[in-house]
Amino acid sequence: MPDHLSQFKCPNCSAPLAWSAELQKLHYEACGSAFDPDEEFLKTQGIKNDTEFDWGDYKKKLQTEPLDGVRTYTCVSCGATVEVDENTAATKCPYCDNNVILNEQLSGGIRPNAIIPFKITPKELPDRVRAFFKHRPLLPKSFLSDNVIGKAQGVYVPFWLYDCKVEGPMNLQGVIVHTYTRGDYRITETNYYLLERDGEMCFSRIPVDGSVKMDDDLMDSIEPFNYGELVDFQSDYLTGYLADRFDDDPDACLPRASKRLMRSAESVMKGTCHGFGEISFVGNGMQITDANVRYVLLPVYLLNCEYGGKQYRYAINGQTGKVVGDLPISKAKSWLYFGGGFLALWVLLCSLFLGTGVFDFLKEIFLRLFS
Repeated sequence: MPDHLSQFKCPNCSAPLAWSAELQKLHYEACGSAFDPDEEFLKTQGIKNDTEFDWGDYKKKLQTEPLDGVRTYTCVSCGATVEVDENTAATKCPYCDNNVILNEQLSGGIRPNAIIPFKITPKELPDRVRAFFKHRPLLPKSFLSDNVIGKAQGVYVPFWLYDCKVEGPMNLQGVIVHTYTRGDYRITETNYYLLERDGEMCFSRIPVDGSVKMDDDLMDSIEPFNYGELVDFQSDYLTGYLADRFDDDPDACLPRASKRLMRSAESVMKGTCHGFGEISFVGNGMQITDANVRYVLLPVYLLNCEYGGKQYRYAINGQTGKVVGDLPISKAKSWLYFGGGFLALWVLLCSLFLGTGVFDFLKEIFLRLFS
């Protein structure tokens, strides 16, 4: 990977230009000049500003045959569509816990390329969830019981896994600041550099969930999955579980995959820029090749809880056991902990100003209150 170091210069005064986030232009404050990134004189320095990736015909590996051996159910409450093995007579919706009914009119959709079978059993869930709640002193004691945890529903969540190779240039801006003294003045000198990078990277299995009803942040947090355990899909794996039916196609999910790809590519390129106090992204000229996508089902346990009039949803990675989700806070415990901290501070101050006798007396009160 070449390590070119050059510098933007203002054509009006030859001073170094800096990227202005406010103006979205290259700017030199002293003379007031500002230039768009597509200016001809900047193009000669190899600046690119194309941040959108062209994925081309990337859906070559998707299956086209129907998904046989499954039944499709529709929740009459929230409208979610799930798929189960053909022997399932009835089940519950993983999103709202209501009963779902068989809908003979719907087909099973396209066949997944692969699946990661559940490895965490329902019997292991209470221990996993308790470990997640451990050492969280503000959690209400009555929030989750073993009975509630036992209602967790195992669901195969639809994911699109994007693969590609990217190659080409990426430009960044590096900043070096020097401060020195000259006579009675302390001078700060800031130099801006164009860092030209060129390289090739391979990305495999960039995951994006294909369910509209599934919270994207929840699914991002439950990663990573071990994709080395992907196996060819068989409907037998659905026995005892649900399979969420994708309702976000790969084209709709593509911007999320591109965003994750861009963040990763920038991180790699920034890692090659040493000796700068600040590094920022300027433009991207990288192109995608060998792009494709696969449709896979990944194992997740969903747990819905209501507490204090609010719904809380938890997800447990069915392969690794990782638990994610928001936690409620006990107001009583909050007052106790914050009040205890305030009282401890008050006792300390009193001991400093009123003597150790008062300190011992207040300490005894404190211990009786919070023991």
